[in-house]
Amino acid sequence: MTTQKIDGVSVKTQANVYFDGKCVSHGLTLPDGTKLSVGVVLPATLTFGTGAPEIMECVGGYCEYKLEGSNEWVRSSAGESFSVPGNSKFEIRVTEPYHYICHYA
Repeated sequence: MTTQKIDGVSVKTQANVYFDGKCVSHGLTLPDGTKLSVGVVLPATLTFGTGAPEIMECVGGYCEYKLEGSNEWVRSSAGESFSVPGNSKFEIRVTEPYHYICHYA
């Protein structure tokens, strides 16, 4: 099921802009203190690094991703998610805008 709406959040109004504008997100904090980011990746192939484990939830469009240590590109579409270990990297390949929620573990 794709998340359509997140109620009762605190939003950081300053956007996080990465890779010369190819990825833009906003940080959210839920009432229980849980942190998320909501954003979009524009067409590109990018490499992201993680500190904590992350779950990338696709809410629109699709991407292909490749986890560190893998040679396989995997597709993730709206309603799907993928997990990324902490202290690692992943590549993401996007051909149309990919809308996501990043859940930090």
